[in-house]
Amino acid sequence: MSRSRPNPFPEGFFDRADPSPDEEFYAPTRLVTHIDDGAIRAVGELYRELGLDGDAREPRRVLDLMSSWVSHLRSAPAELIVLGMNAAELATNPMATQRIVQDLNVDPALPLPDASVDGVLCCVSVDYLTRPVEVLAEAARVLRPGAPVVVTFSNRCFPTKAIRGWLATDDQAHCAIVGEYLRLAGGFGDAEASLRTPGDGYSGDPLYAMVARRLPRTAAG
Repeated sequence: MSRSRPNPFPEGFFDRADPSPDEEFYAPTRLVTHIDDGAIRAVGELYRELGLDGDAREPRRVLDLMSSWVSHLRSAPAELIVLGMNAAELATNPMATQRIVQDLNVDPALPLPDASVDGVLCCVSVDYLTRPVEVLAEAARVLRPGAPVVVTFSNRCFPTKAIRGWLATDDQAHCAIVGEYLRLAGGFGDAEASLRTPGDGYSGDPLYAMVARRLPRTAAG
């Protein structure tokens, strides 16, 4: 019998100021961006560097978690599956080839086969997950070996829906938190943290990234 891993997060870490159903909060259609133009460019450049957009040498099938009307890719991959809470927003996403309406805080199971995607994206949304380890374990399941999961975040959020542990910590701690999520999820190599926007003196939104690659299944199960 395998022993469960200890929970490193204190009681109340995943609580939120607004515990009402997320489907109510996300019901209004918001065709807005949640980071500034510089941070958006940084996201797109990161996706390009990782070979996940339409400039990749080989066709890519990409899953964008907690998505909306825009996925911040510089060019459309061969297939883009967008999963989010608002059907109208997803319908407006011009790059999407498949749309899934799902609340990952209620059901973290992804409706995709094992090893079926070349990348999983989660842009400025990880702070809203109340079951992040389960979601990232699912990301590991659907990723092909060697494929990346890309978690990006800034310092903006809807504070009533972000988890208390995120709100109580700074940007550097956020990198450590996401790294711990990935470690606990299993199936990934070491996560790499980076600041994708300029540092000292930069007045725009900072854009942090955590990238980890799916291990070979013989090594990770």
